[in-house]
Amino acid sequence: MPSATPVLEDVHKILERYADNPSAFLALNARTEYFTAEGIDGCVAYRTAGRYLVQFAGPFAADRDRPALLAAFRKHAASRRKKVLAIQLQESDTELYATGGFTVNQMGASYAIDLSRFTLRGSKFVRLRNKISKAGRSGLVVTEDDPLAVDAELTELDRDWLRGKGRFAKELTFMVGERTGEVAPLRRLFVGRIDGAVIGYISYSPVYGTRPGWLHDLTRRRREAPPGVMEAINSHAITALSEDGAGWLHLGFTPFTALDPAHEPPGASPMVARIVRFLAEHGEKVYPSATQVAYKEKWDPHAVLPEYLAFEGRPSLGAILRLMHLANAI
Repeated sequence: MPSATPVLEDVHKILERYADNPSAFLALNARTEYFTAEGIDGCVAYRTAGRYLVQFAGPFAADRDRPALLAAFRKHAASRRKKVLAIQLQESDTELYATGGFTVNQMGASYAIDLSRFTLRGSKFVRLRNKISKAGRSGLVVTEDDPLAVDAELTELDRDWLRGKGRFAKELTFMVGERTGEVAPLRRLFVGRIDGAVIGYISYSPVYGTRPGWLHDLTRRRREAPPGVMEAINSHAITALSEDGAGWLHLGFTPFTALDPAHEPPGASPMVARIVRFLAEHGEKVYPSATQVAYKEKWDPHAVLPEYLAFEGRPSLGAILRLMHLANAI
């Protein structure tokens, strides 16, 4: 039997104790639902989408309790005549799901920088340094700001950013972070200005687990922003986060990238693999993977971590379309 729905503060404490997914903080996004089981210290984050309960990341609990929590969540889904579709699973999650009867496929990868080893010195960063310097010569000033204090300015920038995406563009949800909300004070926000006007910003969310640090999350820039603005903001943030003792900077999950047959677990669906590869080659209108990866590879990440999706039972095209609709990609 599920226990009472936890408050957001309790979910955050569970993430601090057990989360080992660099995107776990996104489980605190608005409209996320939570499942808990009596006698287990942990939770499952999910959203309801048609016939599916779409689980975000694996069960957040101690290793010994994760199988029982997942089993209880599946029973909860069945009681509502739903199936479970899990996204952004880590490689360490795949055995739990595959042995539980899920079909598991690689969906993409996340990228991370070990800040203790990071430097912009050397020939391979010449172009990046030049872009950052050019942004500085344009008058760019980067500051760390209180999200609430600059909300009106950033909301206006968000509108400009979305208009620049085209008439039918939509803002992605669910698998990307948020700038506002109850947990906004837990994030760190770095804002770039030229002549006092906001030209771009990056929001960073905390990361727990074996690679603790910060997640390079929500990014926005004005259409007229000069080249190098986002790189300069991130470089400024790296310095600040490093000085505060952060271990890792996670550049986030990018779907349809770093795909490798060697990463597919036993029992992976050939049909899903074909769809994911097709989107990798032709899906820029769904998600700008190539642009995202190009930005991330500029920083020469130290870790490229495969991430997975898992279908309860046999996968279907309908489940994939439901997931894309939930993420506002279609």
